[in-house]
Amino acid sequence: MTAAEPRTGPHRIDVSGGCPHARNARLLQEDPVARVVMPGDVEGFVVLGHHALREFLTHPDVAKSPRHFTALQEGRVPDGWPLTTFATVPGMTTADGADHRRLRQLVGSTFTPRRLENLRPRVHTMLTQLLDGLRTVADAHEGVVDLRQHFALPLPMGVICHLLGVDDAHARRLHQLSSLIVDTGLAAEEVRRVNGEMAALLAELAAARAADPGEDLTSALIAIRDEDGDRLSPEELIGTMLLLIVAGHETTLNLITNAVRALCAHPDQLALVQGGEATWSDVVEETLRWDSPVSYFPFRYATRELTLDGSDTPIPAGMPVLAGYSAAGRDPEAHGPDADRFDLTRTEATRHLSLGHGAHFCLGAPLARMEATLALEALFTRFPDLTLAVPEEEIERHPGFVGNSVHRLLVRL
Repeated sequence: MTAAEPRTGPHRIDVSGGCPHARNARLLQEDPVARVVMPGDVEGFVVLGHHALREFLTHPDVAKSPRHFTALQEGRVPDGWPLTTFATVPGMTTADGADHRRLRQLVGSTFTPRRLENLRPRVHTMLTQLLDGLRTVADAHEGVVDLRQHFALPLPMGVICHLLGVDDAHARRLHQLSSLIVDTGLAAEEVRRVNGEMAALLAELAAARAADPGEDLTSALIAIRDEDGDRLSPEELIGTMLLLIVAGHETTLNLITNAVRALCAHPDQLALVQGGEATWSDVVEETLRWDSPVSYFPFRYATRELTLDGSDTPIPAGMPVLAGYSAAGRDPEAHGPDADRFDLTRTEATRHLSLGHGAHFCLGAPLARMEATLALEALFTRFPDLTLAVPEEEIERHPGFVGNSVHRLLVRL
């Protein structure tokens, strides 16, 4: 085998998801870059190693636009492919250069430190209501409650709906459709139905804001669209709304769920926080590293053949590449030989990449961090003896390989 040859054949990604960490560790032992086969027999790559991923995310010869996706442009991607939305939705995640900067600037003012600080009282009020509701639900079910459904979900969903000016009555359906969009195991017919229904619902919500504008982001974007279509097209408006709704709650939902699960499984680490030897912010950052809310994020494309530092696996131009955030978070090359240990006292300088890196760093990262930090502190202050209600090994994983979390988190308050 020469240095330019991949070490193994392609790894077929399990469309049902499951826990990624054991598979990531096996692949990382071979190379920080792996050839993969995705749903529909679409070939691609995943960058798993921390250092390789950091390089890849800022490489000048890596793009986000689907015009660089060779198989898509040549019509070799199946109709109803479950990852079509990630590859093609018009918006920040599929734009490069000036177009990316233009779209990012349109929503950037929503996530400034001042705007987020003004949002803090609303988050506190929501948390108080949710915690009261947890006790009510638990009392009706012998002390057990699904923390994901009744706490981790409604907080970020409520916040993003507030920012977008979306009526709470639509929140449940938006979450259901979002969960299906990130489910990589859907059949083609279901993919087409879900994408069509989400587009129609977002168009309906946009029309409602256009008819009755308010002090919200959707109304502001509609005003920009109507004033200057070169700054925001109708398709980009819907794509931006889709991105903000899906990314604005799914990742924070997973982050809060994963953090509670980690603390319940590591009571010694929870004791450090409750004893003042670590902070809730430490919990959020270590959870982002140790159990990233996103496992493999689609897509980037090399515009020429690339071989990343430390890898023997070249990435050809035009191939879709997944960012392996869950793998990079536990890469021993970056985080030491105990990278798979949940430890709030870590002192190494290497920071995780779970919220991205470079020009496409997650715009909502400060909001996600604030929501998760406040949520965890409020939860464990109200219920300091909270524990898992089922054994760890019996917890069902959430479907799909994009998101990384569990389907339900049953706890005893």
